[in-house]
This record gives sequence, C-alpha cells and structure tokens, in this order.
Amino acid sequence: MITFKEIKKDSQIRTYIKKADESLGALGYTEHSFAHVSIVAEKARYILETMGYPQRVIELAQIAGYMHDIGNVVNRVDHAQSGAVMAFRILDKLGVDPDEIATIVSAIGNHDENTAFPVNEVAAALILADKTDVRFTRVRNRDMASFDIHDRVNYAVKESETIINEEKTKIILNLTIDTEASSVMDYFEIFLGRMILCKKAAEKLALRFQLVINGQKVL
Repeated sequence: MITFKEIKKDSQIRTYIKKADESLGALGYTEHSFAHVSIVAEKARYILETMGYPQRVIELAQIAGYMHDIGNVVNRVDHAQSGAVMAFRILDKLGVDPDEIATIVSAIGNHDENTAFPVNEVAAALILADKTDVRFTRVRNRDMASFDIHDRVNYAVKESETIINEEKTKIILNLTIDTEASSVMDYFEIFLGRMILCKKAAEKLALRFQLVINGQKVL
C-alpha cells in the first residue's frame, strides 16, 4: 500500500504542487504551495483521527489533502476536477488499489466550493481542512494599499485554530482577527459559502460546525 510519506517524497507530485502554486501566484491568489497542502493533510489527519476512523482511512485523507490542489497547474477553473483526473493517473501508475484511488479522487474532485459535496468521510475531512486554512502568511501581496478582499481577510487573521471539542460533537474554527485590517462583515462576504460547505462536511462526520471570531460565535 502506498504511504503518505511516499506521496510526500514523490518528485512528480512535488513538481505539480510547486508549478500549480506558481500559476496561482501569477494570477494573484494566496499561497497554495507546500505550506498549505501540508497543513490541509495534517488537519485532515487530526479530524479523522480524533473521530476514531481507521488508520488507513486517515492516511487516504492525508494523501488527498496533500494532492488536492495539483489541478491548479492546468487552470484555476475546475481545478478540483482536473486535479482528480491527474491524481487518478499518478496513483494508478503507482499501483494503488482502485478502491483507494476512487476514495482519494472523489475527495479531490469534491473540495472546491463551487461544485463540492462531502461524498465520503475523506472528502468531508478534506473540505474542513482546506476551508479552515485561513492565516496572514498565505498573503503574497505586501502592498496593503492594493489588497483585495481575499488579501484583507487572510492578512487580518493573527491566530487560527481548528479544534474538535472533548465531547466530539462540534468542530470549531476559532479566529483572532485585526478588525482594523478587515471587518467581520468581510468574512461573511468571502467565507459564507465556504462555511455552509463546512457545515455539510461536519454533518457527514456527525459533527456541528462552529465559527468563532474574536471570542464571539458568529456561525
């Protein structure tokens, strides 16, 4: 069985991650490189591990998390579907079991909010891990005067934590933001669709999604 460690070391996958992020950088998007995909893989592991899923399911979620954005090397539009097709080809050539390939590519193909749905537990964990990666270090643009709303909302985040409560009934995105850099209303404008998707993904895992900003529950 292919392992997450082997996937992380694969030169082909690493090249696609690097080149996909370069393409997004040219388009003015926030960071989607190794920092992002590593955080997503780790968060997906944390979510499923905390909820008691089998180790192999957890590892498939890590693999999906690490590979989920490679489709951006083709185009930002429909990158989830492009990435799923690319992941299928890569994993098939590596000899991965078809059942496991199907789980991974279904998760990758269902992670973008325009077309996403938590079709399985791995997809649900990927959605939650991806959409809760909000942090100022993702902002490439250093000219605050030219920030768009995506830059502002990420730059304003000084602390970000995704946790499952002790009772394992809620998954909470806890943000500390600088309201002078971005208003809470900006978050609703940008993230409402994503948060609704997180709500659906959480429900797939028998959890309730909660968004807390500066100590106040807003969703």
